Amino acid sequence: MLEQEDHENQIVLYNDEVNTFDHVIDTLIVACEHTSEQAYQCSLIVHFKGKCTVKSGSFEDLEPRCSKLLEAGLSAEII
Repeated sequence: MLEQEDHENQIVLYNDEVNTFDHVIDTLIVACEHTSEQAYQCSLIVHFKGKCTVKSGSFEDLEPRCSKLLEAGLSAEII
């Protein structure tokens, strides 16, 4: 019998002083399949709180998404 994992992986996006809101929003729409409203809200949370969970799921699903964020110059990690 297979046990289900209790821990779901998450991509956490961190604030930086380099990227514009528009770039962050556009990247979240592409990499994480956010709606424009979701991406805008996440960008505000990152700006004011310093970080935001932008996607949850399996590591296999999140790894290429996180790579897209990193390739776009954003600061993110899977936890």
